[in-house]
Amino acid sequence: MVDVPYLARGWVPVETPSSVLVSSSKYLNNPALREWLAMILLRRNGPDMPPPAEMYEFLPILDALRDHDHIEAMFTQERRENPALDAWFREGFVSNYKIADFAQYAPGSLGGILYAQMTGGHYELQIVPWSEPRTQLQFYNLRSGQTHDFEHILTGGGFNFMGELVPYWYRLTNVFKFIRNPELAAELSMIQIFGSLRYTVRTMLHYPQVWPTCVDAIQRGMHVGQQSDALFMARLEDYFHLPLAEARAALGVRGAVDADTDAAGAFWAERGPLPAAMEQA
Repeated sequence: MVDVPYLARGWVPVETPSSVLVSSSKYLNNPALREWLAMILLRRNGPDMPPPAEMYEFLPILDALRDHDHIEAMFTQERRENPALDAWFREGFVSNYKIADFAQYAPGSLGGILYAQMTGGHYELQIVPWSEPRTQLQFYNLRSGQTHDFEHILTGGGFNFMGELVPYWYRLTNVFKFIRNPELAAELSMIQIFGSLRYTVRTMLHYPQVWPTCVDAIQRGMHVGQQSDALFMARLEDYFHLPLAEARAALGVRGAVDADTDAAGAFWAERGPLPAAMEQA
């Protein structure tokens, strides 16, 4: 009797006449995704490829992998069973705001905080370039792009690379809470799960000094997602004028904790020294 190592038990090699890699997973079968995933998991950070550019490269790969007809059918069925989602689609509300539009809001308000962040950090609004949504998925993605920066503020995620984990993990928990079909919820969470891998794996491999910050950001995002209302379907524009605490209360955002992750995010991006707190530890 062959002594099979414990970890190798149950492994059944599958023969195939194929001369190329073939799998039951469409994700593993995709050479572009395999290359992209290896790159974003294993590389160090550098100015030649900023993290936002990684997602710009990823989005068309994901789009090509998707069964768009199936996603639309799942949306349609979900709307029959999910009145809140159906009402959200029926309203079909989208925004066309620009950074200058937020100058009117008081400091400390939801809109005022965004204005200070955008102008102080020389950011651009992460609003999806306007095009008339032709499908339910396109509408979902359009609104996700329009609300992402506000989700940073509402969930307590700073505008830096460690802070990005907070709204990612808010979505990864909150969407599954309010979308009944887990297969549809998974399709709506692909950007977040692949995007968050960049921060978790690269932190462990190359920037372990800020691993506690990374874990804390993930936990904070999960707590907000698990405790809060369906923020991703909310009409945030109605609350721009409210102070942050009041906006959170009005929108049903619960468990948000604001933490300063600027120094840790800069260190992760190789743009700054190790945070003083980490040096002391």
